[in-house]
Amino acid sequence: MTKNRHFEIFLATSPGLEDMLCSEVKLKGFRQPKVVPGGVTLRGGWPEVWRANLWVRGASRVLARVAQFRAEYLNQLELRSKEIPWSELLKPDVPFQVEVSCSSSRIYHSGAAAERISKAITETLGAPDSETTPVIVRARIENNFCTLSLDTSGDLLHRRGHKEAVNRAPMRETMASLFLRKCGYTGQEPVLDPMCGSGTFVIEAAEIAARLNPGRSRQFAFERFATFDSAAWEQMREVKSQRTPEFHFYGSDRDAGAIAMSKANAERADVTAYTTFSQATVSDITPPAGPPGLVILNAPYGTRLGNKKKLSALYRALGTRLLEHFKGWRVGIITTEKSLAHASGLPFLPTSAPIPHGGLKVFLFQTDVLK
Repeated sequence: MTKNRHFEIFLATSPGLEDMLCSEVKLKGFRQPKVVPGGVTLRGGWPEVWRANLWVRGASRVLARVAQFRAEYLNQLELRSKEIPWSELLKPDVPFQVEVSCSSSRIYHSGAAAERISKAITETLGAPDSETTPVIVRARIENNFCTLSLDTSGDLLHRRGHKEAVNRAPMRETMASLFLRKCGYTGQEPVLDPMCGSGTFVIEAAEIAARLNPGRSRQFAFERFATFDSAAWEQMREVKSQRTPEFHFYGSDRDAGAIAMSKANAERADVTAYTTFSQATVSDITPPAGPPGLVILNAPYGTRLGNKKKLSALYRALGTRLLEHFKGWRVGIITTEKSLAHASGLPFLPTSAPIPHGGLKVFLFQTDVLK
Protein backbone atom coordinates (compact mmCIF):
# COMPACT_ATOMS: atom_id res chain seq x y z
CA MET A 1 0.00 0.00 0.00
CA THR A 2 2.68 2.43 -1.01
CA LYS A 3 1.78 5.70 -2.72
CA ASN A 4 1.48 4.22 -6.22
CA ARG A 5 -0.19 0.91 -5.41
CA HIS A 6 -3.93 0.31 -5.79
CA PHE A 7 -5.87 -1.54 -3.10
CA GLU A 8 -9.47 -2.15 -2.03
CA ILE A 9 -11.31 0.79 -0.50
CA PHE A 10 -14.56 0.28 1.43
CA LEU A 11 -17.12 3.07 1.86
CA ALA A 12 -19.58 2.22 4.63
CA THR A 13 -23.25 3.18 4.82
CA SER A 14 -26.47 2.02 6.50
CA PRO A 15 -27.77 -1.34 5.23
CA GLY A 16 -30.45 -0.65 2.63
CA LEU A 17 -28.77 2.47 1.26
CA GLU A 18 -25.89 0.78 -0.56
CA ASP A 19 -27.40 1.30 -4.01
CA MET A 20 -27.84 5.02 -3.37
CA LEU A 21 -24.23 5.32 -2.18
CA CYS A 22 -22.98 3.42 -5.25
CA SER A 23 -24.95 5.79 -7.47
CA GLU A 24 -23.27 8.77 -5.84
CA VAL A 25 -19.80 7.21 -6.01
CA LYS A 26 -20.23 6.60 -9.75
CA LEU A 27 -21.44 10.15 -10.26
CA LYS A 28 -18.33 11.46 -8.47
CA GLY A 29 -16.13 9.70 -11.02
CA PHE A 30 -14.80 6.74 -9.03
CA ARG A 31 -14.18 3.74 -11.25
CA GLN A 32 -16.09 0.46 -11.02
CA PRO A 33 -17.65 0.75 -7.55
CA LYS A 34 -19.43 -2.42 -6.39
CA VAL A 35 -22.32 -2.75 -3.96
CA VAL A 36 -21.56 -5.06 -1.02
CA PRO A 37 -23.47 -5.56 2.24
CA GLY A 38 -23.07 -2.40 4.31
CA GLY A 39 -21.43 -0.26 1.68
CA VAL A 40 -19.51 0.03 -1.57
CA THR A 41 -16.05 -1.18 -2.57
CA LEU A 42 -13.74 0.24 -5.22
CA ARG A 43 -10.07 0.02 -6.07
CA GLY A 44 -7.68 2.93 -5.99
CA GLY A 45 -4.73 4.50 -4.25
CA TRP A 46 -4.36 7.10 -1.53
CA PRO A 47 -5.61 9.98 -3.74
CA GLU A 48 -8.88 8.05 -4.16
CA VAL A 49 -9.07 7.60 -0.37
CA TRP A 50 -8.61 11.34 0.15
CA ARG A 51 -11.18 12.21 -2.52
CA ALA A 52 -13.73 9.77 -1.10
CA ASN A 53 -13.47 11.44 2.32
CA LEU A 54 -13.60 14.93 0.84
CA TRP A 55 -16.27 14.44 -1.85
CA VAL A 56 -18.68 11.61 -1.01
CA ARG A 57 -21.75 12.67 0.97
CA GLY A 58 -23.36 9.33 1.74
CA ALA A 59 -20.46 7.34 3.23
CA SER A 60 -20.20 7.12 7.02
CA ARG A 61 -16.51 6.15 6.91
CA VAL A 62 -13.82 5.16 4.40
CA LEU A 63 -11.66 2.12 5.11
CA ALA A 64 -8.41 1.25 3.32
CA ARG A 65 -8.04 -2.54 3.26
CA VAL A 66 -4.51 -3.37 4.48
CA ALA A 67 -4.55 -7.16 4.35
CA GLN A 68 -6.74 -10.24 4.23
CA PHE A 69 -5.68 -13.65 5.53
CA ARG A 70 -6.93 -16.77 7.25
CA ALA A 71 -6.59 -16.80 11.04
CA GLU A 72 -7.96 -19.57 13.26
CA TYR A 73 -5.75 -18.98 16.31
CA LEU A 74 -4.49 -15.92 18.17
CA ASN A 75 -0.82 -16.84 17.56
CA GLN A 76 -1.53 -17.14 13.85
CA LEU A 77 -3.32 -13.77 13.90
CA GLU A 78 -0.33 -12.12 15.59
CA LEU A 79 2.24 -13.67 13.24
CA ARG A 80 0.29 -12.71 10.10
CA SER A 81 -0.21 -9.18 11.45
CA LYS A 82 3.56 -8.83 11.88
CA GLU A 83 4.06 -9.53 8.16
CA ILE A 84 2.29 -6.31 7.18
CA PRO A 85 4.68 -3.40 6.35
CA TRP A 86 3.28 -1.08 9.01
CA SER A 87 6.15 1.40 8.57
CA GLU A 88 4.80 2.17 5.09
CA LEU A 89 1.37 2.94 6.54
CA LEU A 90 1.68 4.40 10.04
CA LYS A 91 4.17 6.65 11.79
CA PRO A 92 6.19 5.35 14.76
CA ASP A 93 5.54 8.54 16.75
CA VAL A 94 1.74 8.58 16.21
CA PRO A 95 -0.40 6.51 18.64
CA PHE A 96 -2.90 4.01 17.21
CA GLN A 97 -5.66 1.77 18.51
CA VAL A 98 -7.13 -1.52 17.29
CA GLU A 99 -10.83 -2.39 17.16
CA VAL A 100 -11.96 -5.94 16.33
CA SER A 101 -15.26 -7.63 15.53
CA CYS A 102 -15.55 -11.43 15.47
CA SER A 103 -18.23 -13.57 13.84
CA SER A 104 -18.54 -17.33 13.22
CA SER A 105 -14.83 -17.86 13.90
CA ARG A 106 -12.53 -19.86 16.18
CA ILE A 107 -11.22 -16.52 17.35
CA TYR A 108 -14.24 -15.20 19.22
CA HIS A 109 -12.78 -12.85 21.86
CA SER A 110 -12.47 -9.43 20.20
CA GLY A 111 -10.46 -7.98 23.08
CA ALA A 112 -7.82 -10.73 22.93
CA ALA A 113 -7.63 -10.38 19.15
CA ALA A 114 -7.14 -6.63 19.45
CA GLU A 115 -4.32 -7.15 21.95
CA ARG A 116 -2.48 -9.50 19.57
CA ILE A 117 -2.79 -7.17 16.57
CA SER A 118 -1.77 -4.19 18.70
CA LYS A 119 1.27 -6.11 19.96
CA ALA A 120 2.26 -6.98 16.38
CA ILE A 121 2.10 -3.34 15.31
CA THR A 122 4.00 -2.05 18.34
CA GLU A 123 6.77 -4.63 17.98
CA THR A 124 7.25 -4.04 14.24
CA LEU A 125 6.66 -0.27 14.11
CA GLY A 126 7.38 1.01 17.62
CA ALA A 127 4.23 3.15 17.77
CA PRO A 128 2.34 3.26 21.10
CA ASP A 129 -1.29 2.21 21.40
CA SER A 130 -3.86 4.59 22.88
CA GLU A 131 -7.61 4.55 23.52
CA THR A 132 -8.03 8.19 22.49
CA THR A 133 -6.18 8.41 19.18
CA PRO A 134 -8.15 8.95 15.94
CA VAL A 135 -5.81 6.51 14.15
CA ILE A 136 -7.74 3.22 14.21
CA VAL A 137 -6.83 -0.16 12.76
CA ARG A 138 -10.07 -2.11 12.27
CA ALA A 139 -10.13 -5.91 12.05
CA ARG A 140 -13.11 -8.04 11.02
CA ILE A 141 -12.70 -11.76 11.70
CA GLU A 142 -15.48 -13.65 9.97
CA ASN A 143 -15.56 -17.38 9.18
CA ASN A 144 -11.90 -17.61 10.30
CA PHE A 145 -10.88 -14.98 7.77
CA CYS A 146 -9.37 -11.70 8.95
CA THR A 147 -9.65 -8.40 7.09
CA LEU A 148 -7.44 -5.60 8.41
CA SER A 149 -8.27 -2.01 7.47
CA LEU A 150 -7.14 1.49 8.30
CA ASP A 151 -9.99 3.81 9.20
CA THR A 152 -9.00 6.78 7.06
CA SER A 153 -11.85 9.03 8.24
CA GLY A 154 -11.47 9.28 12.01
CA ASP A 155 -14.69 10.91 13.19
CA LEU A 156 -17.73 9.57 11.32
CA LEU A 157 -18.24 11.48 8.10
CA HIS A 158 -21.65 12.87 9.01
CA ARG A 159 -19.66 15.21 11.27
CA ARG A 160 -19.05 17.66 8.48
CA GLY A 161 -17.26 20.14 10.74
CA HIS A 162 -19.67 23.06 10.36
CA LYS A 163 -22.73 21.89 12.30
CA GLU A 164 -22.60 22.51 16.03
CA ALA A 165 -26.25 22.69 17.10
CA VAL A 166 -28.57 19.66 16.83
CA ASN A 167 -32.09 18.94 18.01
CA ARG A 168 -33.26 15.98 20.06
CA ALA A 169 -33.67 13.46 17.24
CA PRO A 170 -31.28 14.48 14.48
CA MET A 171 -30.96 12.92 11.05
CA ARG A 172 -27.32 12.25 10.20
CA GLU A 173 -26.10 14.28 7.23
CA THR A 174 -24.79 11.19 5.43
CA MET A 175 -28.18 9.48 5.66
CA ALA A 176 -30.05 12.67 4.77
CA SER A 177 -28.02 13.03 1.57
CA LEU A 178 -28.88 9.46 0.51
CA PHE A 179 -32.59 9.93 1.30
CA LEU A 180 -32.52 13.07 -0.86
CA ARG A 181 -30.94 11.02 -3.66
CA LYS A 182 -33.51 8.24 -3.18
CA CYS A 183 -36.22 10.88 -3.67
CA GLY A 184 -34.67 11.82 -7.01
CA TYR A 185 -33.06 15.04 -5.83
CA THR A 186 -30.09 16.19 -7.93
CA GLY A 187 -29.76 19.84 -6.91
CA GLN A 188 -32.02 21.05 -9.72
CA GLU A 189 -35.17 21.93 -7.74
CA PRO A 190 -36.23 23.67 -4.51
CA VAL A 191 -36.51 21.66 -1.30
CA LEU A 192 -38.74 22.36 1.70
CA ASP A 193 -38.61 20.68 5.12
CA PRO A 194 -41.64 21.63 7.30
CA MET A 195 -40.15 20.00 10.43
CA CYS A 196 -36.57 21.06 9.85
CA GLY A 197 -35.15 20.61 13.37
CA SER A 198 -31.51 21.64 13.05
CA GLY A 199 -31.81 22.10 9.28
CA THR A 200 -30.07 18.95 8.05
CA PHE A 201 -32.14 18.26 4.93
CA VAL A 202 -32.24 21.91 3.91
CA ILE A 203 -28.50 22.45 4.38
CA GLU A 204 -27.58 19.18 2.62
CA ALA A 205 -29.84 20.08 -0.31
CA ALA A 206 -28.28 23.54 -0.55
CA GLU A 207 -24.74 22.16 -0.39
CA ILE A 208 -25.49 19.62 -3.14
CA ALA A 209 -26.94 22.36 -5.36
CA ALA A 210 -23.95 24.62 -4.62
CA ARG A 211 -21.47 21.76 -5.27
CA LEU A 212 -19.77 22.23 -1.93
CA ASN A 213 -17.52 19.36 -0.81
CA PRO A 214 -18.97 17.76 2.35
CA GLY A 215 -15.52 17.30 3.92
CA ARG A 216 -14.29 20.84 3.30
CA SER A 217 -14.48 21.96 6.96
CA ARG A 218 -12.89 19.06 8.81
CA GLN A 219 -9.77 16.97 9.31
CA PHE A 220 -9.30 13.25 8.69
CA ALA A 221 -7.34 10.42 10.28
CA PHE A 222 -5.35 9.80 7.07
CA GLU A 223 -3.57 13.13 7.65
CA ARG A 224 -1.63 11.30 10.42
CA PHE A 225 -0.57 8.34 8.23
CA ALA A 226 2.89 7.72 6.80
CA THR A 227 1.31 7.75 3.33
CA PHE A 228 0.05 11.33 3.68
CA ASP A 229 1.33 13.95 1.23
CA SER A 230 0.35 17.36 2.61
CA ALA A 231 1.21 19.26 -0.60
CA ALA A 232 -0.90 16.93 -2.79
CA TRP A 233 -3.74 17.08 -0.26
CA GLU A 234 -3.77 20.88 -0.17
CA GLN A 235 -3.78 20.96 -3.96
CA MET A 236 -6.80 18.63 -3.96
CA ARG A 237 -8.64 20.73 -1.39
CA GLU A 238 -8.03 23.93 -3.30
CA VAL A 239 -9.91 22.71 -6.37
CA LYS A 240 -13.26 24.49 -6.23
CA SER A 241 -16.37 23.36 -8.08
CA GLN A 242 -18.76 25.69 -6.25
CA ARG A 243 -21.61 27.28 -8.17
CA THR A 244 -24.57 29.50 -7.32
CA PRO A 245 -27.72 27.35 -7.08
CA GLU A 246 -30.63 28.16 -9.37
CA PHE A 247 -33.12 27.43 -6.59
CA HIS A 248 -33.70 28.24 -2.93
CA PHE A 249 -34.11 25.88 0.03
CA TYR A 250 -36.61 26.28 2.84
CA GLY A 251 -37.06 25.02 6.37
CA SER A 252 -39.78 25.65 8.90
CA ASP A 253 -40.51 24.38 12.40
CA ARG A 254 -42.96 25.29 15.13
CA ASP A 255 -40.07 25.63 17.60
CA ALA A 256 -38.21 28.95 17.61
CA GLY A 257 -35.11 27.24 19.01
CA ALA A 258 -34.97 24.88 16.02
CA ILE A 259 -35.09 27.84 13.64
CA ALA A 260 -32.25 29.56 15.49
CA MET A 261 -30.20 26.32 15.32
CA SER A 262 -30.88 25.91 11.61
CA LYS A 263 -29.86 29.48 10.81
CA ALA A 264 -26.63 29.14 12.80
CA ASN A 265 -25.78 25.83 11.11
CA ALA A 266 -26.53 27.25 7.65
CA GLU A 267 -24.23 30.21 8.34
CA ARG A 268 -21.36 27.91 9.37
CA ALA A 269 -21.96 25.83 6.23
CA ASP A 270 -21.86 29.01 4.12
CA VAL A 271 -25.30 28.41 2.56
CA THR A 272 -27.20 31.30 4.17
CA ALA A 273 -27.63 32.98 0.78
CA TYR A 274 -29.57 29.97 -0.53
CA THR A 275 -31.63 29.02 2.55
CA THR A 276 -34.61 30.48 4.41
CA PHE A 277 -35.83 29.30 7.81
CA SER A 278 -39.07 30.45 9.42
CA GLN A 279 -41.22 29.50 12.40
CA ALA A 280 -44.49 27.84 11.37
CA THR A 281 -46.72 24.87 12.18
CA VAL A 282 -47.39 22.25 9.51
CA SER A 283 -50.91 23.65 9.13
CA ASP A 284 -49.48 27.02 8.10
CA ILE A 285 -46.84 26.03 5.54
CA THR A 286 -47.20 27.41 2.04
CA PRO A 287 -45.27 26.62 -1.14
CA PRO A 288 -42.63 29.24 -1.93
CA ALA A 289 -42.84 31.25 -5.12
CA GLY A 290 -41.37 29.54 -8.14
CA PRO A 291 -41.42 26.00 -9.53
CA PRO A 292 -42.47 22.98 -7.44
CA GLY A 293 -39.86 20.67 -5.97
CA LEU A 294 -39.43 18.24 -3.10
CA VAL A 295 -40.95 18.31 0.40
CA ILE A 296 -38.89 16.04 2.67
CA LEU A 297 -38.94 15.60 6.44
CA ASN A 298 -37.77 13.39 9.26
CA ALA A 299 -41.14 13.27 11.00
CA PRO A 300 -41.60 12.51 14.72
CA TYR A 301 -41.95 8.79 15.47
CA GLY A 302 -44.22 7.20 18.07
CA THR A 303 -41.16 5.50 19.60
CA ARG A 304 -39.08 8.64 19.41
CA LEU A 305 -40.93 11.86 20.27
CA GLY A 306 -44.53 12.29 21.46
CA ASN A 307 -47.26 9.63 21.49
CA LYS A 308 -48.94 8.01 18.53
CA LYS A 309 -52.43 9.43 19.05
CA LYS A 310 -51.19 13.00 19.01
CA LEU A 311 -48.81 12.21 16.18
CA SER A 312 -51.60 10.77 14.02
CA ALA A 313 -53.33 14.15 14.18
CA LEU A 314 -50.05 15.86 13.24
CA TYR A 315 -49.55 13.58 10.23
CA ARG A 316 -53.18 14.16 9.14
CA ALA A 317 -52.70 17.92 9.34
CA LEU A 318 -49.49 17.67 7.34
CA GLY A 319 -51.06 15.49 4.66
CA THR A 320 -54.11 17.73 4.34
CA ARG A 321 -51.95 20.81 3.95
CA LEU A 322 -49.72 19.21 1.33
CA LEU A 323 -52.63 17.82 -0.69
CA GLU A 324 -54.41 21.17 -0.70
CA HIS A 325 -51.51 23.55 -1.29
CA PHE A 326 -48.56 21.65 -2.78
CA LYS A 327 -49.84 20.34 -6.09
CA GLY A 328 -46.91 19.60 -8.41
CA TRP A 329 -44.56 18.82 -5.52
CA ARG A 330 -43.22 15.39 -4.50
CA VAL A 331 -43.11 14.30 -0.85
CA GLY A 332 -40.70 12.14 1.13
CA ILE A 333 -41.43 11.28 4.79
CA ILE A 334 -39.05 9.30 7.00
CA THR A 335 -40.75 7.53 9.90
CA THR A 336 -40.73 4.22 11.77
CA GLU A 337 -44.49 3.83 11.73
CA LYS A 338 -46.41 2.81 8.62
CA SER A 339 -49.68 3.66 10.38
CA LEU A 340 -48.49 7.21 11.04
CA ALA A 341 -47.39 7.70 7.46
CA HIS A 342 -50.72 6.46 6.12
CA ALA A 343 -52.57 8.71 8.57
CA SER A 344 -51.39 11.58 6.35
CA GLY A 345 -53.67 10.40 3.54
CA LEU A 346 -50.88 10.96 1.01
CA PRO A 347 -50.74 8.68 -2.06
CA PHE A 348 -47.49 6.87 -1.29
CA LEU A 349 -45.62 4.71 -3.73
CA PRO A 350 -44.65 1.16 -2.59
CA THR A 351 -42.05 1.36 0.18
CA SER A 352 -38.69 -0.39 0.18
CA ALA A 353 -37.02 -2.22 3.06
CA PRO A 354 -36.50 -0.36 6.37
CA ILE A 355 -33.20 1.39 7.10
CA PRO A 356 -31.42 1.23 10.50
CA HIS A 357 -31.31 4.65 12.15
CA GLY A 358 -30.54 5.47 15.78
CA GLY A 359 -31.36 1.99 17.02
CA LEU A 360 -34.66 1.95 15.12
CA LYS A 361 -35.82 0.90 11.66
CA VAL A 362 -37.12 3.74 9.51
CA PHE A 363 -38.98 3.76 6.20
CA LEU A 364 -38.91 6.33 3.45
CA PHE A 365 -42.45 6.98 2.23
CA GLN A 366 -42.49 8.75 -1.14
CA THR A 367 -45.17 10.15 -3.37
CA ASP A 368 -45.17 10.87 -7.05
CA VAL A 369 -46.02 14.42 -8.09
CA LEU A 370 -49.11 15.51 -6.12
CA LYS A 371 -52.16 16.27 -8.27
